[in-house]
Amino acid sequence: MSATLTVITLTRDEERNIVECLESVAWADEIIVLDSGSTDRTVELARHFTPNVAVLPWRGYGAARNEALARSHSGWILWLDADERVTGELAGEIRAILDKDDTAVAGYEIARRAYFCGKWIRHGGWYPSRVVRLFRRDQARFSETRVHERLVTAGALSRTRHDIIHYTDPDLDHYFSKFNSYTSLAARDMFDAGRSFSVADLIFRPLFQFFKMYLVRLGFLDGIHGFVLCVASSAYVFTKYAKLWELKQTEKN
Repeated sequence: MSATLTVITLTRDEERNIVECLESVAWADEIIVLDSGSTDRTVELARHFTPNVAVLPWRGYGAARNEALARSHSGWILWLDADERVTGELAGEIRAILDKDDTAVAGYEIARRAYFCGKWIRHGGWYPSRVVRLFRRDQARFSETRVHERLVTAGALSRTRHDIIHYTDPDLDHYFSKFNSYTSLAARDMFDAGRSFSVADLIFRPLFQFFKMYLVRLGFLDGIHGFVLCVASSAYVFTKYAKLWELKQTEKN
């Protein structure tokens, strides 16, 4: 008998994405959607696919994903963002993994193919960008950071052959609408962890980020899209540390 699978998804104002996302995993044994207060039709649309839709106060990405884990009933978990899709090839591979249910493997890293402002990004560190997305429920837990949470697993990992499709940013307006929120959350996480600040963080870290993405990781091969993405990522690093500086100044006062 095959092992069972729960798909967990976090949402807020994702009516543009949620239907295609959940359609791509409609074959799963269970789908859990935790919404953080959508003002559009996200919750209504999600309930066409699963009764397991809850609207909860926002406590951060890691805490929300751990809440979804606590509500699940399957042996295996696949976590998926609303702007991601499971291809037919990956779905077949996951079914084979569940059929085999190899007890020596705690989870699987899955590459994500990102679509940024009208182009598939293949370089700059964005691809294959493997992340553990499929894992045994009893052998993993999310770190409870506000943003960029990590999945901590207790056993050996393997990799899938096929990718998740990630429709990350249809345009720059969408990118920068996330930019402000994410940099604030990241700065707060660093501040709460007691991270120190120096002017060198503002000068050298953004420059290194651009150098690493554009030259070392060949971001220039993605053309103007790659250049824009590398510059924007450098600005992200600068803004994150500028906000950490601001928090430190507030603490002094």
